[in-house]
Amino acid sequence: MPKQADECSRFKRNWNGLVIYQNSLKQTLATSPDTSTSTGRKPRALPPGAACSMDSHGYNCFVDRDKMDTAIQDLGPKELSCTELQDLKQLARQGYWANSHALRGKVYQRLIRDIPCRTVTPDASVYSDIVGKIVGKHSSSTLPLPEFVDNTQVPSYCLNTRGEGAVRKILLCIANQFPDISFCPALPAVVALLLHYSIDEAECFEKTCRILACNDPSKKLIDQSFLAFESSCMTFGDLVNKYCQAAHKLMVAVSEDVLQVYADWQRWLFGELPLSYFARVFDVFLVEGYKVLYRVALAILKFFHKVRAGQPLESDNVKEDIRAFVKDIAKTVSPEKLLEKAFAIRLFSRKEIQLLQMANEKALKQKGITVKQKRQFVHLAVHAENFHSEIVSVKEMRDIWSWIPERFALCQPLLLFSSLQHGYSLSRFYFQCEGHEPTLLLIKTTQKEVCGAYLSTDWSERNKFGGKLCFFGTGECFVFRLQPEVQRYEWVVIKHPELTKPMSLESTAAASRHCHAMSLSSSSDPADRLSPFLATRHFNLPSKTESMFMAGGCDCLIIGGGGGQALYIDGDLNRGRTGHCDTFNNQPLCSENFLIAAVEAWGFQDPDTC
Repeated sequence: MPKQADECSRFKRNWNGLVIYQNSLKQTLATSPDTSTSTGRKPRALPPGAACSMDSHGYNCFVDRDKMDTAIQDLGPKELSCTELQDLKQLARQGYWANSHALRGKVYQRLIRDIPCRTVTPDASVYSDIVGKIVGKHSSSTLPLPEFVDNTQVPSYCLNTRGEGAVRKILLCIANQFPDISFCPALPAVVALLLHYSIDEAECFEKTCRILACNDPSKKLIDQSFLAFESSCMTFGDLVNKYCQAAHKLMVAVSEDVLQVYADWQRWLFGELPLSYFARVFDVFLVEGYKVLYRVALAILKFFHKVRAGQPLESDNVKEDIRAFVKDIAKTVSPEKLLEKAFAIRLFSRKEIQLLQMANEKALKQKGITVKQKRQFVHLAVHAENFHSEIVSVKEMRDIWSWIPERFALCQPLLLFSSLQHGYSLSRFYFQCEGHEPTLLLIKTTQKEVCGAYLSTDWSERNKFGGKLCFFGTGECFVFRLQPEVQRYEWVVIKHPELTKPMSLESTAAASRHCHAMSLSSSSDPADRLSPFLATRHFNLPSKTESMFMAGGCDCLIIGGGGGQALYIDGDLNRGRTGHCDTFNNQPLCSENFLIAAVEAWGFQDPDTC
């Protein structure tokens, strides 16, 4: 509480200073280019034409006023009083300053000033010193964009020609001061928006630099490398897989490589969204951080599915269809409804998303992607020419691949066990699978039904229980059927997070020990076990029946438990049964008692080692 009170006190001090700053801007600029009295910086000489006066609405000389009056009506309150950070969070979500251009500018200035930054962060005076040397005699409209924006166009956002040229100048100066930024396609949109709420180019430059220079490890803001960008795309794909299953099913059906569709998610927000929508997203983003971006992108996908489900796509490229939908999103939903949908999604916690992001980043590093890497195609579908299964087709395997965590979807399927090759023996199954994590189990019955399970943990874990049949695994496990119809059943807690209950200090400590033990159980490197499903809250369930993922003994193999078993297979791989279980809340995956025609186990192989 003392820390929060200190932050709020500092917040209010900054706010009072900002009111004085905004009120004095016009007079200061009219008399002198020196802004040191309001900012505390050393006096700086403004580049020719950089100074900009604000009109009665708070618009500066970079803004096309006629377009702004159409895009965002300036009808909101002019002041903001806030005593608690939690209050500010609610006001941001409710859009308290959304209809006041001037007030939004004050709030942005305040929030960005409070971002913790590294000691040496370029400010407005640096911009004044370098812009002339970098731009030279070039026309602003013909200036090239930095390589790190990856050919991203500068969104117009109701800027006039001068404003669009200013964005290019600011981006080039940022490239000069941040040589470590190797990939940042979101930056043109950020600069274009902040230019609306800056007195001149130098101030916009300083605000953007503070966002880029944030040194709070718990407050991720903008991806600045291809490694970070790509791992964010993979994380978004994982979240779609968990929280937008109907939309995900549509994406799988209409695209050859669904991972490439999800790689476009940041473009939906930073460029395709209309100004009034992006500004509302940015309002909340500055208060709550990166997780907001995932929420809004998931909401966009949900609305896209709702509108387009059952309709033919407008083109043969679903990526282009989604972009077009986002550009015209005003025809479907208001900014308020979009955010309402976004915050209605019961998403992973920030810590769990961070774990998932770290796991995806580690997988990319293992493929040789570095922080200095430029854009590279890393998503690989199942190769038809190298794939053969007695149970599933290439298309069916690609469908399954679209369900698995994206850090493993980078890999190619590797056949570990086939009953037709290795015999109908459970002990041989274990022998072939041990040392591989995760694995995919496929079963075909004599009635030509096909079902299976994705299993997160090495089968050698079963040996750690002294010969007893005990459950292990994590919440990434799921079960499915392919024939006669496709259906996937995930861990019940994903759809019903209320099953986890608040933890006492004693249970938290015990869960942490259990989590730590699990994270070290299969590897000397804990990073190998990164998963949001190793978070301590997932081990504080009211009943163990919700976490019975996989178990193996000499005479049987079990997937899912509690009130029944999702899959039970005997030691001869001859007979099996299936039914409802509490862990996956599933229906029977095939005939409740069945005879096995074939069993396969598949691992995950890095394509570079194939």
